[in-house]
Amino acid sequence: MAVKFWEKQPETATPKKPKGFFREWGDAILFAVVAATLIRWATFEAYTIPTPSMEHTLLVGDYLFVSKLHYGPRTPQTPLQVPLTHQTLWGTSLPSYSDLIQLPSYRLPGFSEIKRNDVVVFNVPFENQFPADLRTNYIKRCIAVAGDVLEIKDMQVYINGKPAQNPPQSQNRYYLQVNEPVRDKIFKEQGITDFNNAATGVPQPQYTPYGPAYMVDATPASANFFKQQPYIKGVVLDKVPAGKPDPTIFPNNPDYPASTPPSESSVALKWNMDNYGPLQLPKKGQTVQLTPQNTPIYLKIITRYEHNKGVTVANGVLLQDGKPMTSYTFKQNYYFMMGDNRHDSLDSRYWGFVPEDHVVGKAVLIWLSVDPYADFFHKIRWNRLFNFID
Repeated sequence: MAVKFWEKQPETATPKKPKGFFREWGDAILFAVVAATLIRWATFEAYTIPTPSMEHTLLVGDYLFVSKLHYGPRTPQTPLQVPLTHQTLWGTSLPSYSDLIQLPSYRLPGFSEIKRNDVVVFNVPFENQFPADLRTNYIKRCIAVAGDVLEIKDMQVYINGKPAQNPPQSQNRYYLQVNEPVRDKIFKEQGITDFNNAATGVPQPQYTPYGPAYMVDATPASANFFKQQPYIKGVVLDKVPAGKPDPTIFPNNPDYPASTPPSESSVALKWNMDNYGPLQLPKKGQTVQLTPQNTPIYLKIITRYEHNKGVTVANGVLLQDGKPMTSYTFKQNYYFMMGDNRHDSLDSRYWGFVPEDHVVGKAVLIWLSVDPYADFFHKIRWNRLFNFID
């Protein structure tokens, strides 16, 4: 049997009409958008650091690659969205999405679990005006994972009763007591900046409870440097004593931001940012007995994060379909996130747990770093390029 592998086209065949200019470019742009969307969703996404909450591990002006492969990419919860946008259309305040369709979110397999000390990007839980997958992205360090018992005593984090390893570049707030101004160059050499001062990017002296002083966020090494300088009268570590309650701390403030946070005299727990807990992190499948004491801790989990229907609160008691809830079994894991700049970070100490379905990915690499206060010739921090993130 003869098999024809190729046959000459008749000379009368109509040649294929070439694509027009606009169609050819349209097809190319469509392909690029689809490819970029898939890469951004499933593999890596670029982020920038806008605030100093992770200093000195990450600096304002660092540009990062965040891996979706480590923990696994999430399926979209809000499918009606303009590609390559987040909350708004580029350069406008117009929403880039519609929440008419909301789907359950699933996570595809990754090659790693969320571990203690991972630097994690996640959707901040307290923004109720956006769908969960479109809430503002935060970046913090995972201090405790599901099932852990976390406690902070005199600024030291303890996990399951043992002191946690402090990040080597973590910062705390200090008062540098002075009689006269300190040269800007000295602060810059120590990597100390005050981002409320956009003119020079360095701190300014002010009157404080310790007299004329600079209030700075610095590493312990920088604090020790200033202790040895003759122009510094004293270095005072700013910390909150144990037993002094902070009404803005979770769960004293069950939601952030709160329009009317509780007064200091009415809070239930004497916790603050330097002395916190003990607090156990909920784990998937774990069942807890609900009491008036722990209801504020689990309130947002039961009423928001796990999408339970028919749940209400009356006089501090959780009700489902009008009946009191005496116990609850968690549907997912929860994590506790803190910034390395411990006294200048809005984190889990203020708004509580991070649900697993809010986790975006793991920060892995700094690919560019731009100093917002440097002159043109010193804008790029060359020593930070292509550094892996610890």
